Amino acid sequence: MTTNGWLQFALYFGVLIALIRPLGIYMARVLEGQKTFADPLFRPLEKLIYRLSGVDATKEMEWKQYSAALLIFSFVGVALTYALERMQNLLPMQSLFNPQHLPGVSQALAWNTAVSFLTNTNWQAYVPETTMSYLSQMLALAYHNFTSAAVGTAVAIALIRGIKRTGTKTLGNFWVDMTRTTLWVLLPISIVYAVALVATGVPQNLNAYTTAHPLETPAQTQTIAQGPVASQEAIKMLGTNGGGFFNANSAHPFENPTPFSNFLQILSIFLIPAALTVTLGRLTGSPGHGWAVFAAMSTLFIAGFISVYWAESQPHPMLHGVAQQAGYQQSGGNMEGKETRFGISQSALFATITTDASCGAVNSMHDSFSPLGGMVVLINIMMGEIVFGGVGAGLYGILIFVILSVFIAGLMVGRTPEYLGKKIGSFDVKMAMLYVLIFPIIILGFTAISVLSPQWALSSLNNNGAHGFTEILYAYTSAAGNNGSAFAGLTTNTDWFNYSLGFTMLAGRFLMLIPVLALAGNLAQKKSVPPSPGTFPVNKPLFTVLLVGVILILSALTFFPALSLGPVLEHLQLQAGKLF
Repeated sequence: MTTNGWLQFALYFGVLIALIRPLGIYMARVLEGQKTFADPLFRPLEKLIYRLSGVDATKEMEWKQYSAALLIFSFVGVALTYALERMQNLLPMQSLFNPQHLPGVSQALAWNTAVSFLTNTNWQAYVPETTMSYLSQMLALAYHNFTSAAVGTAVAIALIRGIKRTGTKTLGNFWVDMTRTTLWVLLPISIVYAVALVATGVPQNLNAYTTAHPLETPAQTQTIAQGPVASQEAIKMLGTNGGGFFNANSAHPFENPTPFSNFLQILSIFLIPAALTVTLGRLTGSPGHGWAVFAAMSTLFIAGFISVYWAESQPHPMLHGVAQQAGYQQSGGNMEGKETRFGISQSALFATITTDASCGAVNSMHDSFSPLGGMVVLINIMMGEIVFGGVGAGLYGILIFVILSVFIAGLMVGRTPEYLGKKIGSFDVKMAMLYVLIFPIIILGFTAISVLSPQWALSSLNNNGAHGFTEILYAYTSAAGNNGSAFAGLTTNTDWFNYSLGFTMLAGRFLMLIPVLALAGNLAQKKSVPPSPGTFPVNKPLFTVLLVGVILILSALTFFPALSLGPVLEHLQLQAGKLF
């Protein structure tokens, strides 16, 4: 742990805080249909989209209609993506959009990939540059990078409307929310972002791969992949989708060539999720509540970064007689699986951010982290991807914990809990608990089945014992949390993992969306009650402390037994090896 590393973190966090307020206010105006500086450009295009698609922008939806529109839109999109992947070698203009003449994607892998990008997970059980054509990357995968982020934002805004509105059954219009998020927010930022990435050296072309002759062995050849990388990179980070154009992801010099591109990437992952806390405060009329939620997220984020940075800065206990302290000539600590150009601080920061958000892009190999460092990034996902989290998904996820925190506070003082003027009833708590319970049931259930299945799952492990168990646990946690990162010592391009992880991603997205919308619909129908002396304030530091405590206690009670069999046991074994 070095001064330079802490300064880089401080710079990052300072820039993030400076950007989220104007963006959060802008998003609030966009999603409530208020006037913005971008209206002359996007309003005519928005009206044209509604006219062509037959959408009545003035018609609002109840929560069941909102859910139905979301589900229909999502599953039509996944079917088209699956078909395009399967037929990518049969589509026209192969020389332009498939110059490598890549074959169609296999059935199980195409299904897993289509579901993965639909759910904002971007789990990649394949090598992207040798599996997906340029057309598949641009038309299918990049499309879902936009729409999955827009869907998450739409659900978050619907929940905020449920909190804000009184005596109504409607939550807005799904088609309008998704269109405005895409046109006014995701698309313009992505265009500017992609141009900035091109300026740093990220490729953006449709050229065939380049064949080079290495200087050491001129007789041999090396294939250098390229393509429309910058456009895919911009929206995958901004939309917290993850994945990558190359298998090495953001450790690849074409995806992440400079320190500045690395800074842009980690900044963009948190940008919209953090700004949505400002949007929450603006739309509910309680800016202090938005900042209290931001403070809770920031507390967990900073604690996670410190833990990973410390763990990866420690010398390996099994290496003796080797200098492992940071200095002018070496990084020190655990540099296995990390790029020397990023070092431990930026690797730890990237890993913390990408697992706090449901992004999953990586610039280092999580499988090579120390047991405790790997445990922290795993815990980040296990908390429900709520430490800023995915675009939209992080906000509605933490609002579920806000409901539970307010409920617990009400129990402690013996009065009906209230949240921003709404009394929290039994239905609200049931929906919140359903959301909280679905997540661990999916993860722990499939992990248990896998570790008891030698032919289905254990044969895919490259590591045995505690580390192998962690690899399986991480895979299902990442899939259920719609994260997409992996402990890559596990071969997942098999029928068992393609189908089981695909189902896990679907359940982790849609089985958790429905309770959120049901909760929003129920809250919208309630009358608002004025605050009283016994009302628990949700815009004070005490609320932030309670919210953080509820998140940590629920996560620990749910997942500690599984963690004790994986990273905790591995750490103890490593320390025993040090002694003996």
